[in-house]
Amino acid sequence: MSTSGPVAAVDCGTNSIRLLIHDPGGPREICRRNTIVRLGQGVDETGRLNPEAIERTREALEAYVDEMEREGVTRVRMVATSATRDAANREDFFAMTRELLGRIEPGAEAEVITGEEEAALSFTGATVDLPVGSEPACVIDLGGGSTEFVMRNDGGLQALSTQMGCVRVTERFMRSDPPTEEETEAAREYIRQRIAEARAAVPLEDARTVVGCAGTFTTLSALAQELGEYDPAAIHMSEINFDRMRDVTAALRAQTSAQRAENPVVHPGRADVIGSGSAIVEELMAEFEEAAGATSFVISEKDILDGIVAGLLER
Repeated sequence: MSTSGPVAAVDCGTNSIRLLIHDPGGPREICRRNTIVRLGQGVDETGRLNPEAIERTREALEAYVDEMEREGVTRVRMVATSATRDAANREDFFAMTRELLGRIEPGAEAEVITGEEEAALSFTGATVDLPVGSEPACVIDLGGGSTEFVMRNDGGLQALSTQMGCVRVTERFMRSDPPTEEETEAAREYIRQRIAEARAAVPLEDARTVVGCAGTFTTLSALAQELGEYDPAAIHMSEINFDRMRDVTAALRAQTSAQRAENPVVHPGRADVIGSGSAIVEELMAEFEEAAGATSFVISEKDILDGIVAGLLER
């Protein structure tokens, strides 16, 4: 089945909901949106989605659906990840998505995908613009509630989703503003355990290129480049060496959320969790230095949304 009109991909994660509308007739990207809704607020502790968080997500999704209608979108796929997998009241969330997405495509609703499918979609999107000779590449999709590790080699796609993300680590460990040394060390131990799980399942030592995607990595790239504003074109496929990245992550963790939010490239909704994201990135650098001799990250603005669009266009 081929698609003649624009298609839309929506990714609803623990921290943000994002939209990509793509016109295959161009082919061109019509729009890409990112709204911080913190759907996973408190879910790690309570096991339930906060009704206020569901309402924030509804408002953002309604605006996205309005935009889909204006652009004549004919097909839509929405995926929901870590925050919704185990929530006791998740049907409240899915009923809301059925109501809104049904305006675009009857029967459409958010899908809870496995961490492994999430990883495969992220790999497809994140590596589409890598130059020839970059593989084997390891894509790291660092989200709010989980982090996916995925590689492709002669054995095919190997992936693991770990329960490690900037919101989850903030809520569990790094609660002070800025975090204390004791909180940070407790977080680091947890992060190292999750990375060890990934290394046992995915051959990180084989990586020739380490690709970071999603908001923590793209924000760190903008900071490392000292951009005056968030510029996706400057961030996409930028290469940031580990020494420079460590300067940025250490500075971020020492700042308060308010100080971070003053920087125009840091989204206000990310300011309170990027300190934890920085700790995760630091432990990733230590692992890839030791395991693969890596010295830099390649940062991709493309990610799971682009993988979802690719799948829609193949059907």
